[in-house]
Amino acid sequence: MEKNQRCSNKDTNTNTIGFCLLPSELIQNILLHLCIPEIIKMKLLNKFVLTTISDQSFIQQLNGGSHRDTWIFVYTRRWRRDNGVLHGFSDRSVRWFKIPVAEILTGEVFPGEDLYLLTASGNFLLFASNTHSGIIAVNFVGKKVTRIRSCPLGPRGTSSWRRSGMKLVPDPSCPGHFRFMFAEMVNNRPVLFTYNSNTTTWQTKEAEEEEEDTTNLDFKKKSNVFLSLSNKPHESIVMSVDDDKSMINRFPAILRPRMNQEAISGCPSSVGFSRNDLDRQLLHIHGDEYKVVIRLDKIETSKMKKVMKSLEVWEISSNGEKWELVSKAPSEVMSNKPCGVMMGCLERRLSVIRVALMTNHEGLWDIIWLDYDKEMDKWDWVPLPDCRFLQGSNMAGISFSSGLTFSL
Repeated sequence: MEKNQRCSNKDTNTNTIGFCLLPSELIQNILLHLCIPEIIKMKLLNKFVLTTISDQSFIQQLNGGSHRDTWIFVYTRRWRRDNGVLHGFSDRSVRWFKIPVAEILTGEVFPGEDLYLLTASGNFLLFASNTHSGIIAVNFVGKKVTRIRSCPLGPRGTSSWRRSGMKLVPDPSCPGHFRFMFAEMVNNRPVLFTYNSNTTTWQTKEAEEEEEDTTNLDFKKKSNVFLSLSNKPHESIVMSVDDDKSMINRFPAILRPRMNQEAISGCPSSVGFSRNDLDRQLLHIHGDEYKVVIRLDKIETSKMKKVMKSLEVWEISSNGEKWELVSKAPSEVMSNKPCGVMMGCLERRLSVIRVALMTNHEGLWDIIWLDYDKEMDKWDWVPLPDCRFLQGSNMAGISFSSGLTFSL
């Protein structure tokens, strides 16, 4: 056995030396076909590879391709007080990556601290600490951990955060920094809270109740941030935040899109990331200016088992007054697997609306990823590798994220 081990180590060293003997241009071309988590590991190979990866022109070329990637991150725990494990999958990879976030958090969080993944964007992950009711930001590419100073609303646990009412926005003009925005009803008034990591300060703005100028709402949808405040069967309250820095002093506006009775069909609705009522076969998942409405059917042989009957994408209308049906997913991209529990997340990036659904049937977790390209009117089912890491674990958060990048 020791001989076999020595042979294995020898083969590994030989492969490493052989790889390093390749021209640097060829090595860079090989690396450009890898995802950033793989390249991070390659940096540890030796000084030659580290130098090759650190080349400024290579980083620019790498970031140009990686920026277009979409990631889905899933955080799980085996038991309530363990450090948890983060897994990530890119739409151009073929396997799940195990992200060593626990190692990055070592020494920065309290032993046994109970964390939940709230949201992610770019290189940043945002965790809620149930133990201390605070927020922790992790830059897992730069391996930096930051505790966000107390929220203006005071300590908050996981159950106090509504994922469709928050947004994490990396600052393109200041790499390594971000803004975290969330909307909340305070004394029946809609309020926007914004944390800027560059200044480590919070800013609070009460939204204006007068109607927004909707003449250019379609244009604003491309740049504005939309935060869901309230989701009722017939009416939603959505905060529209102008993300143009030149308009930083402008107050957020409130939209109240309604859903007609025929669309609801008499069914009360559950909201994404909350419990799914077995007697009410309608689930809403909100994100940006869109929402997905999922209708579920009970399997005749069981009162507890359900399957997806339909999945529809709805969008806030050009005047902001109603929800309009955009598209209905064709049967070929729908899952026919039984699902006992369902939750998910939704994100719009350019013309593509991405939906991730997590289902649990008799203790077995599964993830469904669907893309809808609005410009091309095309649905795609993104195949995911086997999610064995989910089995026997407790869910502690799921989020989409934009492409990862290295700092120049």
